[in-house]
Amino acid sequence: MPSTPQDVLKDLKAGKYAPVYFLQGDEPYYIDLISNYIEKHALQEHEKGFNQIIMYGKESPMSTILNNAKRFPMMADRQVVIVKEAKEIPDLNKEQGQTLLEAYLKNPMPSTILVFAHKYKTLDGRKAVAKIIDKTAILVNSPKLYDNKIPQWIEDYLKEKSYKADPRAVQMLADAIGNNLERLANEIEKILINFEGPIEITPEHVQQFVGISKEYSVFELQKALSFKDAFKANQIIQYFSQNPKANPIIPVISMCFNLFTKLLLIHHASDKSERNIANLLGVNPFFVKEYMVAARNYPIHQVVDKIGFIKEADLRSKGVDSGDMEPSEVLKELVYKLLH
Repeated sequence: MPSTPQDVLKDLKAGKYAPVYFLQGDEPYYIDLISNYIEKHALQEHEKGFNQIIMYGKESPMSTILNNAKRFPMMADRQVVIVKEAKEIPDLNKEQGQTLLEAYLKNPMPSTILVFAHKYKTLDGRKAVAKIIDKTAILVNSPKLYDNKIPQWIEDYLKEKSYKADPRAVQMLADAIGNNLERLANEIEKILINFEGPIEITPEHVQQFVGISKEYSVFELQKALSFKDAFKANQIIQYFSQNPKANPIIPVISMCFNLFTKLLLIHHASDKSERNIANLLGVNPFFVKEYMVAARNYPIHQVVDKIGFIKEADLRSKGVDSGDMEPSEVLKELVYKLLH
């Protein structure tokens, strides 16, 4: 039965374990989080030697996995079998392997916790084995998070740990790190480890403990573009050109595209109330005023033109009609066209 990663983790922390977990998807963060939790907590330390088996898909045909799953635990109430890199199981997508798994799923060993960590891929939902997993196992789908969902993910992560964050700090992390949830969690922990009690995370904390520049960031470039602050925008672009490895062009172009597509939405919105615009754009209400200023600075006909410039720069950044232009030159030209 499909479950959210949060619900599964909640049950695990409450000591509720199921016979079979199938964890799949392009986002490895939750797959690792759940499988690691089971590995660490399902058995007591003295039980693990005889009752915890870690297998790797490439080396483990389905018959071997299920033979281990059918064993009885030794001097313990349960055993754990974790199959890492499960997408590499040689016969998982073959009739023989699927038939074996289907039979086991219909009558799983109640004293075994069997975990398939099927990272970076999902099963074909039309296949019989996928439908049986859907009905009989704890199925967790873990897709990559869209960029516009990252700020909310950061806020939820902090809330779970009883912390709050300034929206600007959240956006700095989202812009600099993107949708790599494992790295995001690690960078957030770098901040939190410095405080004994809950505080509000600020842009200064992000700059100090993560090393993301508060003044020369994609977040600040967006702000400069929104307010048509040419001096600040050019300062930032110059900084980016001097630090190209830390400031690759693709995320900057992506930010520009997201900004101007949001402005297009604002121009077409009939209800321009702060609440509606925040919902429409999927942003924290804190930033709505900035977007409204940008919408006034860029009338709709300009927004359409600017999106064309962004698409042109995107192609050039990928070597299409770029001539001898360096990425920094492509970016400088783009920012000039956006501001003028």
